[in-house]
Amino acid sequence: MRWIPRTGEAKIMTETDTNPVLTISGLTVDFDTPTGPVHAVRGVDINVRAGETVAIVGESGSGKSQTMMAAMGLLASNGRTSGEVTYQDRNILGMSVRELNQVRGKKITMIFQEPMTSLDPLYTIGRQLAEPMVVHGGLSWKAAQAKALELLALVNIPEPERKIKAYPYELSGGQRQRVMIAMALANDPDVLIADEPTTALDVTTQAQILELLADLQKRLGMAVIFITHDLGIVRKIADRVYVMKDGEVVETGETRPIFETPAHPYTRMLLDAEPTGSKAVVDPKAPILLEAQKIQVAFALDAGFLTPSHVLKAVDDVSFSLRRGQTLGIVGESGSGKSTLGRAVLNLLPASGRVVFNGELISGKNRASMRALRRNMQLVFQDPFGSLSPRLTVGQIISEGLLVHEPSLSARERDERACQALEEVALDPVMRNRYPHEFSGGQRQRIAIARTMVLKPDLVVLDEPTSALDRTIQKQIVDLLRDLQTAHGLTYLFISHDLAVVRAIADTVMVMQRGKVVEAGQTEDIFEAPQSAYTRELIGAALLTQSHLAEG
Repeated sequence: MRWIPRTGEAKIMTETDTNPVLTISGLTVDFDTPTGPVHAVRGVDINVRAGETVAIVGESGSGKSQTMMAAMGLLASNGRTSGEVTYQDRNILGMSVRELNQVRGKKITMIFQEPMTSLDPLYTIGRQLAEPMVVHGGLSWKAAQAKALELLALVNIPEPERKIKAYPYELSGGQRQRVMIAMALANDPDVLIADEPTTALDVTTQAQILELLADLQKRLGMAVIFITHDLGIVRKIADRVYVMKDGEVVETGETRPIFETPAHPYTRMLLDAEPTGSKAVVDPKAPILLEAQKIQVAFALDAGFLTPSHVLKAVDDVSFSLRRGQTLGIVGESGSGKSTLGRAVLNLLPASGRVVFNGELISGKNRASMRALRRNMQLVFQDPFGSLSPRLTVGQIISEGLLVHEPSLSARERDERACQALEEVALDPVMRNRYPHEFSGGQRQRIAIARTMVLKPDLVVLDEPTSALDRTIQKQIVDLLRDLQTAHGLTYLFISHDLAVVRAIADTVMVMQRGKVVEAGQTEDIFEAPQSAYTRELIGAALLTQSHLAEG
């Protein structure tokens, strides 16, 4: 087991470190499907040297993740590969599972986008950290547990002695991602593959994870392959970039020239995909559609046997008003209370305070009383795949609300309304007979928006509707939401940790931290002259300050 440097110490590099530690040559990946083969990766060449960070960028479906999944031998059963993946002068692509397990999880490791689905909910963090060291490193369970504790401290997990006994659900998203990084480092790898490891994290946690990875790379001298669609991250961390489109590398080179003088139109399109512009100004005399006064949401947390429970104030004395046609952006870190607030104003969970919608007090109304109002108060979720029933066709999903709120419509009329809703979100109505799994992430989010728009609501609460999407798709969704708002006079409550998206869509912004509002005001005032230190931290972490833009 190799020595792990202390903070501030770096591994000494040798001449051999200038040679590629991992080389991918002529890699192809094909998937057999009922409708014929799908060519996911087409003759890709990639290499990375020790201590170097290489970024692979591209939209969803570009083949970037499948390239590295193939290199790790982790393709689905219907996948086929050819080419070479060379590590230590051996082609690992043709290795048996037994041989490959001596490399992957030990010398080449991988961390994934969503740690909650990668960590086993039935085992403690300590057990899951120790297992790869026992299986791949040959340590005893006792020695592996001791090393696991060191790793938790290495990745800056607070109270590692307590967290090592915790289960995944007891940790925050950022802490779970740190655990995944610790697990990847357990056997001192030469290559770390990070597949969208920060996409689901808020901006401050994202910045912390990136800083941690950079620090660990410097100290351990490992190569990092960073797969992402976020070019802001790439500009900050990568030495070299590979741009992929339709399974092929269309451009490669050092990071700075790629960003300053991209040679391929696709690279330029990715660079220009940041959500931009702003929405039309709302008449300051427009009637108030939604008013929330002193909203509080509290949860009783059981601390354990013989230990008194305590109360968590998820939303603490929050007030705001929203005029017709206006968009209020609510931003903050994970756990700030922004999503809980959105559900509270829709009367989807118990809360104290007053909520007045369209002149009617809705606080305390029961489910039956709220039913008539639901068509005018709609919700769009972060994960469209999770919110769309896999058993229903797209047409059935979109028209389902009409069965409840307009039962007098005939089946033909419901189908016509579903077609109109699909056309409004720029999808072909012919697609209404397909199922959600047959669509891309961006298309599924359009379907979720169409399901909302078919009821012609007054208020739409959008809870992180773009965070899981590529920048190019994000821009399209933002443009779509602005167009729909203009066409139908919609009012949005837009919840997000992505400040670039909020800046492009919101009239006003409310910044939340630990359940409280720390700052609120007009969007440009918040971004150009933030008054709160916390707001300045959020903007700085999101790489949106003017100094960063100037550096670009």
